[in-house]
Amino acid sequence: MEAFTYTSQAQRVVFGAGSLARLPAELDALGLRRALVLCTPAQRGQAEQVAALLGPARVAGIFAEAVMHVPVEVAHQARAMALRLRADCAVAVGGGSTIGLGKAIALEAGLPVIAVPTTYAGSEMTPIYGLTEAGLKKTGRDARVLPRTVVYDPDLSQELPVAVSLTSGINAIAHAAEGLYAADRNPIMDLMAQEGIRALALALPRIARPDDALQWSSARADALYGAWLCGTVLGNVGMALHHKLCHTLGGSFNLPHAEVHTVILPHALAYNAAAAPQAMARIAAALQADDAAKGVFDLASSLGAPTALRDIGMREDDLDQACQIALGTPYPNPRPLEPLALRALLQDAYEGRRPG
Repeated sequence: MEAFTYTSQAQRVVFGAGSLARLPAELDALGLRRALVLCTPAQRGQAEQVAALLGPARVAGIFAEAVMHVPVEVAHQARAMALRLRADCAVAVGGGSTIGLGKAIALEAGLPVIAVPTTYAGSEMTPIYGLTEAGLKKTGRDARVLPRTVVYDPDLSQELPVAVSLTSGINAIAHAAEGLYAADRNPIMDLMAQEGIRALALALPRIARPDDALQWSSARADALYGAWLCGTVLGNVGMALHHKLCHTLGGSFNLPHAEVHTVILPHALAYNAAAAPQAMARIAAALQADDAAKGVFDLASSLGAPTALRDIGMREDDLDQACQIALGTPYPNPRPLEPLALRALLQDAYEGRRPG
């Protein structure tokens, strides 16, 4: 067996239908008494449900202005509110936007984050943060932003629209797929990555057909399980070309996060295929497909998820700029970043061409 290094992360996970009811006890176990509840404007109802569960004595307030890509202005507002209300923790209810905002508070104010995920973004399992300023999204890693406790309640994802569920799930698959060819990958993460991809690839088609209530509910739990594994992979190994492109397209051109991941992933896999054959074989096996890149594209297409950048708001005139930004700060990647090949990748993604 090859040599590797694996560092575990101190984090508590509470998983299962109805587990939201355990949230007050989880805060008590950490000695936390005054929470600022975070959410997006659209999820204020769920945040109010969480606040009611915790009770007025435990809730400092609700900040319902989380948005994609965590603009620094919004992060400053949330941190100021946390300090003004003397909050001792942030309870982030939602997906990557909300949990990312909690991380921004943790980064500068030092408040621990309790995550209550309602999507499959996986941010709750990582020490990775991202902030967008002046049109550029910058990411980093810091142990302070890793949520202390994560409460996974599949019941909370029942309200997630099907279209959002599907792109969120493929976003999660992207975390695991890149983990399989990361420069610092290890056998433990390989196992989690392949199992996470498998779970999501089986769950998402069932979520796309909500006519069977029992199957649909089971699929929600399976998808959340897969997202947990994929997020864990992202939190333990480095990122490569796919994530760099998605951060560039999302942060600089304000494209929707999960949809960008859905569109770009098959093309990033095709770009790296010859340089990472073992990873591609694992991805294809998890998808029950013959080819990793085509398998992801076909999964997205069969679900009715977006497969072209032009369909999610990208302008063709901006592709050259996106390519230059991505080349400016490259991530480690199995295949070197070649300007012409990278520009061709973006064109293929813009047009929505099937890889190969």
